[in-house]
Amino acid sequence: MVLAVITAYVQWAAIGLPSVPAPQQFTPQTTTLPYGFPAWIGITHYVNLLFMVLLARSGLQILMDHPRLYWNVHCTPGSEWVRFTPIQVPLDRLYTAKDDARYLSPWIGLPGGRHTLGLARHWHFASALFWVLNGAVYITLLFVTNHWRRIVPTSWRIFPDAWAMFVHYATFHLPPEPNGFYQYNALQQLSYFVVIFVLAPLSILTGPAMSPALVNRFSWYRKLPGNRQIGRSIHFLLLCAYVLFVIAHVSMVLLTGFARNMNHIVIGTDDLLRFGMYIGLSGLVILLLLNMMANWATWLFPRAIQRVGDALVNPVLRLLLARHAPRAEYTVEEISPFMWPNGKLPTSEEWKSLAAGGFKDYRLKVCGLVENPVELSLEELLAMGKRTQITLHHCIQGWSGIAEWGGLPVAELMKLVRPKPDVKAVVFYSFGEGLEGGQYYDSHTIDNARRPQTLLSYEMNFKRLTDVHGAPLRLRVENQLGFKMVKWIKSIEFVADFKHVYQGEGGYNSDHEFFDTMADI
Repeated sequence: MVLAVITAYVQWAAIGLPSVPAPQQFTPQTTTLPYGFPAWIGITHYVNLLFMVLLARSGLQILMDHPRLYWNVHCTPGSEWVRFTPIQVPLDRLYTAKDDARYLSPWIGLPGGRHTLGLARHWHFASALFWVLNGAVYITLLFVTNHWRRIVPTSWRIFPDAWAMFVHYATFHLPPEPNGFYQYNALQQLSYFVVIFVLAPLSILTGPAMSPALVNRFSWYRKLPGNRQIGRSIHFLLLCAYVLFVIAHVSMVLLTGFARNMNHIVIGTDDLLRFGMYIGLSGLVILLLLNMMANWATWLFPRAIQRVGDALVNPVLRLLLARHAPRAEYTVEEISPFMWPNGKLPTSEEWKSLAAGGFKDYRLKVCGLVENPVELSLEELLAMGKRTQITLHHCIQGWSGIAEWGGLPVAELMKLVRPKPDVKAVVFYSFGEGLEGGQYYDSHTIDNARRPQTLLSYEMNFKRLTDVHGAPLRLRVENQLGFKMVKWIKSIEFVADFKHVYQGEGGYNSDHEFFDTMADI
């Protein structure tokens, strides 16, 4: 954009302003194109604005939980192309990804604050569903009513004409404007086309590129942007593009006749009365109030927001993602040089004593609705069989990394303990504590536990698992986000459901930070 503005000024200084096509004057009787703004355009325009604002605010909140963007999938500190934190990752102490999260003002983020990632995700995904639905309605009506002819270019002439208009705007020279009720100028038309048919589809495609369930099952999908972090970076840059478009769009609405332009889009008339302007400004006030209410509701009723978000999004995840077992693997050469540590090291004397003894006295307790409850040492677990896999770890905060994992498939453990027919979930309890204190745990469906890449891992990058990364055992479930992969596993319980476990939401972070109950994306 900066280069384009510089080029425009150079052209103006060197050869003067380019000529622009003289706008034609149309009436309903003389125009050959669809004209005006039917009610469906105004309604979908307003709904689009509402959900775009919610998406932007919640998206920024999500970004600030790992305020670094990368082009590489390894997320090694210092390799980010931009960071939104003044903190350089310290090398002289344990510094986790959780420590790296930043505070964001509630005036900007939804809901704002620090460590509100779970609630931001509920707003983001629910808003995305309605945004896509609204867009589908708009696109359908656009083609059904022939209004696509006002937006989709039909001649290559649009490019030089659009550039000519850009040079005028960039150098603060307003060219003659057509009446937008009947016809857009070339730059308007091209801009609307790009936003609707380029930026919006890219947003829809790059979002799922951050889904472990999708990219660990369909390797080709993650290669569309290049890797997960490229997808995340493009997703952010698309937000920047929307913001720039809105700034330019609103500026031109103001400069080219605010009252008349508001009448066009709000009430569908072409006159200079102020009725549409008043309604439009009232709509913007309502938009502001709705955003204030979103923050208010989130802070006062976080559990309700969590459950509504789950109710809206989880059926879509079950339909599109949950049925597919992960299978993607990487090569030794692709292993990341750095893997962000996360979670609080256990402080219990039991774990410290076991760690001091090299976990020789460790016993994994497996209980619940099983025919053969057991307590197994590490040596016994090693003797039961080993699977190794090199896979991509997806953290809910946004970072990623590739590592080799070796361990016992949970499916093999299930052959030994023989879960009863009414088992629906498996709960993994940790020696460690969560952010707010209390035992960390998480749960998985019995179907997920049976999948080949679900491991009780005791090895990372061909070495015994370190304390920081979860010794003596940590869970690997490659179609889930990292918070579901419990470290420092103490025991495993097979259950009919997880409603009796602590606060009954299925995991520590779902209990305390209102994370998603399904973590496929």
